[in-house]
Amino acid sequence: MAFAGAQGAESLEALLKKVAAAKAQGKKIVFTNGCFDIIHRGHVSYMNRARALGDMLIVGMNSDASVRALKGPTRPVNAEADRAFVLTNLKAVDAVVIFDDETPLKLIEAVTPHVLVKGGDWPVDEIVGNTHVTAHGGEVLSLSLEEGYSTTGIIARAKS
Repeated sequence: MAFAGAQGAESLEALLKKVAAAKAQGKKIVFTNGCFDIIHRGHVSYMNRARALGDMLIVGMNSDASVRALKGPTRPVNAEADRAFVLTNLKAVDAVVIFDDETPLKLIEAVTPHVLVKGGDWPVDEIVGNTHVTAHGGEVLSLSLEEGYSTTGIIARAKS
């Protein structure tokens, strides 16, 4: 398990300090994760809806090595530093942390958010971290996706 801070992304230590301070102030922490390879309208809409569920939105972002393990050798299209830069500059996002594992479970366990969200293509009972978050009194939600927007679809259109 490795966590990195690059181009605006937080180190795990810095992130956990921010989270502890926010929780001490009674703020509600929301967490989501993903590859976010080619940021598109669907991602931005999703982040806005996720952020509206609390006071602080943390995004766990797969590292380049993690994306390759999940999506294959031609991905990611954009390097982790570039993806992190874009994410940290979205209004809805308060912090980004890059993780190397195939799943963000260790990161979710470290943060223990009040709300864990994923896109609507994930049933709640299959969302990584579901058991941990609910065991600590939090909620886990699957937010609907904006129809017609996906990184895979963008790549396919670009190739044709």
